[in-house]
Amino acid sequence: MSLVRTSYISLLAVWAESAVACLLMGGGTLLAAEAPQSSALTSEASKFTGPGSCSSTSCHGGVQPRAETSVRQNEYSLWVVRDKHAHAFAVLSNPVGTRMARILGLPRADTAEKCLACHALNPPPDQRAKTFSDLTDGVSCEACHGPASNWLGPHTTRGWAYEKSLQAGMYNTRDLIKRSEKCLSCHLGNEEKFVDHEMIAAGHPDLYFELDSFSAAMPRHWKEPLDKDPWLGVRTLGTGQAVQLREHLRRVARRAQGSIWPEFSELQCFACHHDLTAAKDSWRQERGYPGRRPGDPPFNMSRYSIFRQVVYEVDRQEGGQLDSQLNKLFGLMSELSADRKQVVAAAESSAELADRLARRIASLQFDQGMTMRLLKSISGDADYIAGQGERSAEQAAMALDSLFIAYIQSAKMGNEQQVRAAINSLFQELSNPSAYNAYTFAREVHKLNALLP
Repeated sequence: MSLVRTSYISLLAVWAESAVACLLMGGGTLLAAEAPQSSALTSEASKFTGPGSCSSTSCHGGVQPRAETSVRQNEYSLWVVRDKHAHAFAVLSNPVGTRMARILGLPRADTAEKCLACHALNPPPDQRAKTFSDLTDGVSCEACHGPASNWLGPHTTRGWAYEKSLQAGMYNTRDLIKRSEKCLSCHLGNEEKFVDHEMIAAGHPDLYFELDSFSAAMPRHWKEPLDKDPWLGVRTLGTGQAVQLREHLRRVARRAQGSIWPEFSELQCFACHHDLTAAKDSWRQERGYPGRRPGDPPFNMSRYSIFRQVVYEVDRQEGGQLDSQLNKLFGLMSELSADRKQVVAAAESSAELADRLARRIASLQFDQGMTMRLLKSISGDADYIAGQGERSAEQAAMALDSLFIAYIQSAKMGNEQQVRAAINSLFQELSNPSAYNAYTFAREVHKLNALLP
């Protein structure tokens, strides 16, 4: 298991047992029944029922995964024991959450709508079924899978197709674009949910994301069809990077039209928040400030610095076009007095291109050669990536880790242990973000590149 799985996205292992019966699924009876002839779809909007509806041992609350069924049937148990989402509500009451609420002028974090939007399943009252109890379950099943009242019972019957559940209100997490959008609705934010500079200043962590790494570290409570696509992890990484960039650009466009501008959380945090050293030891001063005036914080390009190599692998022409557009946006965003209209136009046009690329990558079949080329191109771009700051370096470490894992699952690498050690060293370089050094990180990435066949 790689360091990113054990350090950067650490997992809790706290057992929390539930004895709530699985509603409408009495002891597995429906699992043996035939699907009803009449459609279970209703004109009534599906409502949220709460995770207790899924927790029966005959449904998703088993202890051991089952191989003979289409699902593992221990999904709820995995989530409640090992998944941080199950504890998202609880952290609002810890000392940091309490202090943040005080700084932000909120009575309590665990009752504030802006906190509950991401830390709990908090639908409006009219969207809650009678079985929906409270918010203490955190980010529970329906936060990702959609309101369940219309498909909860029928989806256990024999012959019930997944598509019917989608029609009845289930969210399509099998679609990599939709899965990315769902994750990013909190891990990046949208119109209703966001983390801004004010919240970060109050103590909220800065948000970062990489779909394949985060999915592997949850841990996965679903079956991936690796037998059908052994390189699914690479496609997941590429799609997640594309959607992440698209949503980031859309957020920039929204914020540039808002009341507070510039919004400093769009810039590189560690350009300002880093350890101050003697001038002779400053890698920033040694490197200089290409594309911006010294003293102006640069735009956070971490959501593009890795994806650019994926784009060039898929289509060099569109890669060059996206490069040009985002370099223009970088220049605009790295000016404290940037023209808002120009920022909006540049962000929206780049988002459209990222959207087209996302749909293309989501249906692309990756292979051994493409995966190795990505490993080499990303690690070969060490100087650019490292120079974009700690967040870009972090994305590189996660991406290289995911690509390496995907590669060795389906192909041989004679010096696998050396490559693994080299990737782990990248995470060690990120252990103290404010003391990050671009030159030492780039040196370690170059070492990795030299080890690749």
